[in-house]
Amino acid sequence: METTTPIVAIDGSTIKRIREAKKLTQLYVASVVGVTTDTISRWENNRYPTIKRENAEKLATALEVAVEEILRREAPAEGVPAEPPPAPTALRKRRWWVAILLFLVAAAAAAGILLSRRAAPHPSARRFLTPFGAPAQVVPVQVKIARGEGDTSGFIVKERFPAGWRLLGAKPPITGEVGEYGVKWLIPGGAGPVTISYTLQVPRDTPLGGRVTFDGELVLRDGGVTRRETIGGGKLLTVAGIHWADTNGDHRIDDNEIMPAYYLTEEMKGLGLGWKTIETIWSGKGYTWDDRRKLFEVVR
Repeated sequence: METTTPIVAIDGSTIKRIREAKKLTQLYVASVVGVTTDTISRWENNRYPTIKRENAEKLATALEVAVEEILRREAPAEGVPAEPPPAPTALRKRRWWVAILLFLVAAAAAAGILLSRRAAPHPSARRFLTPFGAPAQVVPVQVKIARGEGDTSGFIVKERFPAGWRLLGAKPPITGEVGEYGVKWLIPGGAGPVTISYTLQVPRDTPLGGRVTFDGELVLRDGGVTRRETIGGGKLLTVAGIHWADTNGDHRIDDNEIMPAYYLTEEMKGLGLGWKTIETIWSGKGYTWDDRRKLFEVVR
């Protein structure tokens, strides 16, 4: 049997206002929805006043709002005569049946949402953060996202790092910035886990002994509603004269630490982690920190 695609009316001026308020480009919104920037422009200028419901939901995801916020609210046409009011008895009966119908619809919708949530677990994200970072040196960060079985949904990942820390590189490349000290990625739909890797440079004048905080969130759609899940895992990093691969902070990179460091630098190849320095420290007796020159010196 042929099924009609649901069509909804959108409010172009509202869409444009929300996009500009959140400093989102038409290119970014178009990439989330899966259309061209020309189409986004036509939507915002009300040249396409009605679109498919699924495109409206993707558009709401890109703008990080509920889909109802971008739908047009139609006013009744002028000059159309009003329908005469029904008799009191008929009105009471109609209200009774409308109330029953609304209750049944709400109950069915709630049951459907509950079943869909049980059937398709949401993605979950954890941050893997090294315990130490040294001034003027590079530190690695990874966010690993696990999808539930059968889940192929796309999502947005947002990460915020300490003020003044400079982003050196990322895999996959970032999609945009979140304020002055944050970045975001648009991850399209697909199957299996996703790993996001990025490197930061600690500011040269950062004092030793302090602790800095990382935070982030996973943005996804849940039954037409935008949901935000906090990224778990590591949140705190101590600034010290200790190499990031030296996870126990004993000024040595021992045999237990060299293999995890190797695997990580291979995963993040091209992001500036400096495998040669790590291997040289492991081959020696350890290292010291020269705070004046802001570098590690190998002890042989």
